[in-house]
Amino acid sequence: MSADWRLAVDIGGTFTDVVLLDAATGDVVVDKTLTTPSNPLDGVRTGVGQLLARAGVRPADVTAPIVHATTLITNALIEGKTGRAGLVTTAGFGDTLLIRDEHRYDMYDLQIEFPAPPIPRDRTIEIVERTSAAGAVLAAPSDDAMAAVVEQLRALEVESVGICLLNSYVDATNERTLAAYIERELGVPVCISADVSPQIREYPRMVTTACNAATMPVIGPYLDELQKWLSGEGFGGSVLMMLSNGGVVSADDAARVPIRLVESGPAAGALAGKWFAERLGEDRLLCFDMGGTTAKACLIDEGEPELTNVFEVARAYRFKKGSGFPVSVPSVDLVEIGAGGGSLAWTDQFGLLKVGPESAGAEPGPASYGRGGTVPAVTDADVVLGMLDPAAFLGGDMPLDADAATDAAAGLGERLGLDAMAVAAGIHEIVNQNMAAAARMHAVEQGVDLRGVSLLAFGGAGPVHACGVAELLESDRVIFPVNASVLSAFGTLVSPVRIDLARSMPRRLDAIDPAERDALLDDLRDEGRRVLAAAGSSAEAVRFRYGLDARYAGQGNEVTVWIGEGDDFPADDAAVLDAFETEYRRIFGLTIPDVAIEIVTWRLAVSADGDPVEPEPVATGSGATPMGRRPIVFGRGLEPIDTPVYRRADLGSGASFEGPAVVEERETTAVIRPGWSVIVGPDGSLIATRGARS
Repeated sequence: MSADWRLAVDIGGTFTDVVLLDAATGDVVVDKTLTTPSNPLDGVRTGVGQLLARAGVRPADVTAPIVHATTLITNALIEGKTGRAGLVTTAGFGDTLLIRDEHRYDMYDLQIEFPAPPIPRDRTIEIVERTSAAGAVLAAPSDDAMAAVVEQLRALEVESVGICLLNSYVDATNERTLAAYIERELGVPVCISADVSPQIREYPRMVTTACNAATMPVIGPYLDELQKWLSGEGFGGSVLMMLSNGGVVSADDAARVPIRLVESGPAAGALAGKWFAERLGEDRLLCFDMGGTTAKACLIDEGEPELTNVFEVARAYRFKKGSGFPVSVPSVDLVEIGAGGGSLAWTDQFGLLKVGPESAGAEPGPASYGRGGTVPAVTDADVVLGMLDPAAFLGGDMPLDADAATDAAAGLGERLGLDAMAVAAGIHEIVNQNMAAAARMHAVEQGVDLRGVSLLAFGGAGPVHACGVAELLESDRVIFPVNASVLSAFGTLVSPVRIDLARSMPRRLDAIDPAERDALLDDLRDEGRRVLAAAGSSAEAVRFRYGLDARYAGQGNEVTVWIGEGDDFPADDAAVLDAFETEYRRIFGLTIPDVAIEIVTWRLAVSADGDPVEPEPVATGSGATPMGRRPIVFGRGLEPIDTPVYRRADLGSGASFEGPAVVEERETTAVIRPGWSVIVGPDGSLIATRGARS
């Protein structure tokens, strides 16, 4: 059987993960390398080169599309390292990005802070034009006005332009006229709100368009350079980019609307969780992804991750909702906190030990990396406790400095009156508590009690902390998949080609003109077909799923309801009403009789499944022989326990052992706490249960 190699790359805040999968045989080869923030492509080149050398595969052998997830867009917005973009809007609305939506996320904070707009006021230009709320073009932009706008943009030396005109979600004629003129005269990338976010509400639509315009000069050159390098190396496949909604699209479509990439990497992890939930027969599963910079928790319920229609990015305060940019981008609903292997420990004004959200990142990294860091990080604590073997980190290719980790912990301990071991145990416990609290709140917001829900542990640091987090969540089952450290990169290989589209057209349910509705949906279907065709999907494989945002007439917020699938809109008014009331009752516990329903936004999820992926099963073997032992401290005030250490590659399907134990593989370490038992599943997953072995 000839090989069918597929390559995936996931750029994280600390590490860049690469996965090579032979779809014909199920063979998987993985690697990790430090991310290079100054030029992310350097890390990609290094990781891909090392991976191909380990696998003995030539670039020309990789003919399938190369799938890529990245934090490039998120980091650019958080750090303010975006392109020099300009914004054009209707006369009188130039201050919209400064006014925001007038919501104060902390009403009692007299020095309340918001992030600076993605495009500053001095690069925001107004133009006289007007479209009514009903979609009538009352005033088109004149040639003289457009020429004046171009001259201002030229003087500002902008690299890209975003256009967001009043009511353009109803009729985009003026936006498209202005965009064509600017593109012709300036020759820079231009995006319009009617393409990026054709939805009601002025501030979210404008800030989404502005964020998109500001990141176009970031992603465009990167993708061009990436594709040139791949082509020059001899790779035969095109590039597909992972979106925040858990789908992949062509690099060209991603470059046109880069804001859709804002949660690219975490979404890939959620899709990997969905894939494992199907294989394991788990209807409900909590994905626990702890990497070098952050930890993410995502609930898989009824076999699917939840999607949200608005994602907040670049918060002034990471944990304060409302302090960032509310971009109207369909995203996998997950919670993300500053609790990764690189999260730094510190003391607050009361002398209490805290961990995160600040991270050492890849430069300089934790103290144990030996790259200049002096503040203890979570990885340093795990080294001091004995959970990580300094000589075995990344299979010995990146040995850690245990003395530096101990010195960093001891330095912080001087302020706390504690020794290095007590500080390390405190760091480990606090970061577990932080992650458990965030996961619990994420589930509560979805109306789910996590007690008894299995955890899927992945990411470089996830398997180290998973059993501790599970105990805090009162979960008695943790699954450690094979290649857990790079599971998000693997998730891109099992993700469907998908695009989520939406367009606002507010209408009362009893006043909808079917012809008008179908014309809107035809436009969305055509755009969906185009995007999926560009990503290599056949027309026969394309599926349409319909949704809508609806509310009772007079309300200010909507509920998203998914109606069904088909080539045409699949429901009549009675079915829509029933679906809305069912969802409304689920959320609020009641319905409101004798009040009309208003549909505000129409949604279409367009997808096509990729080829199935089936990794090679693990050979059976009942034995579990440790390759060594080492002392590990599992908590504050506890004595070290002489703990057996297993090599993961030696554990066959059906093998079992009792905790405490450590299972090492090149890219990560699974720590099995006392009181847990492990059995190896048919696919090589470690299935840990608390209490008696099942």
